[in-house]
Amino acid sequence: MLLAAGHAFERVSKQQSIELVWTGPTTPFVATRRTEQVLLQVIETAKQTLFITSFVAHGVSTIVKALNDASSRGVGISMLLESSQDHGGSINFDVFGTMKTLVPSAKLYAWRRRAPPFADGRVHAKVAVADGAICFITSANLTGHAMDRNMAFVISCGTQQSQ
Repeated sequence: MLLAAGHAFERVSKQQSIELVWTGPTTPFVATRRTEQVLLQVIETAKQTLFITSFVAHGVSTIVKALNDASSRGVGISMLLESSQDHGGSINFDVFGTMKTLVPSAKLYAWRRRAPPFADGRVHAKVAVADGAICFITSANLTGHAMDRNMAFVISCGTQQSQ
């Protein structure tokens, strides 16, 4: 039983990876991967599907380009975003209109039916999932400030596909 448990643990460890990613001021003392780098890697890795959730998305041209490149490769892109105030959300501009202009092929979703006790809830999760195999969980929204100025540790995790 112990040999089987050890073998199972070793196999899972080889198939999954978790790494720390940094958003915030750079330092010459510690080499870190940046949030934008990891998000771009997840987008570029996608072959069939890409699902992204963020409170807000705007002002990151490298991400927009990568999303459009993924779409050109045939990747189906779905995004769950917070709605504008005009549509029951809390954002003061039209996130959906902006994103539809920037990434026309993306399917955009909103959390509309917020039954009690979630009536005042917001889309707070920030996740990117490529092909159901690679997952990036972060506290950073898809904004320039989140990629360059805000400080956060995030987790990048994924399953390595066996061939």
